Amino acid sequence: MTLVVASGCEVTSAGDPGGPVNPPSAGGGSSTSALDTLTVAVAGSMKGYSREKFPHWRDAGENCDVRDTVLKRDGDKVKFSGCNVVAGSWDSWYDGKKIDTPTQVDIDHMVPLAAAWRSGADKWTNDKRGDFANDLDRPQLFAVSASSNRSKGDQDPSTWKPPAKDAWCTYAKDWIEVKSYWKLTVTQKEKEALTDMLGTC
Repeated sequence: MTLVVASGCEVTSAGDPGGPVNPPSAGGGSSTSALDTLTVAVAGSMKGYSREKFPHWRDAGENCDVRDTVLKRDGDKVKFSGCNVVAGSWDSWYDGKKIDTPTQVDIDHMVPLAAAWRSGADKWTNDKRGDFANDLDRPQLFAVSASSNRSKGDQDPSTWKPPAKDAWCTYAKDWIEVKSYWKLTVTQKEKEALTDMLGTC
């Protein structure tokens, strides 16, 4: 989702988020073990899918939402007008780009909503899908360049990997952690791609 910059309002600074750009992941060994526990299955149908079945972004207090929370967490010297981001800088770890224009930043779901749908989320309630879409406790939401987010789309690691190869290890760990927690399936090609990416750790 592209961010819209507001104007004509008082600007306030969020300050230094004081945390890493991307939340820490499990170690390589535990990720390999977790990958081995995931159920391998063919990708499910997209029949019935819509983004509206994954309600986001949830309210996060002070008239802000989960998207604003991620922008503040992942950015440096972020400034808001109300809850609209008007300034700051972000390191897009997917492609190594440094972004200082809010409109060029997207919030990416590590495991895309449609990919989750194809791997088991189609059987969930909308409330559970909303929990997944707004998950701040797992490495599921990141501020990245709009170009990398849109290049990724709803693809899994068998067809899309971060352009920055030094991001592959973390990407694979995070993908596995999210799918493990939410008990989502993987395809055989997806598992093979994740295994290859863990080999860069």
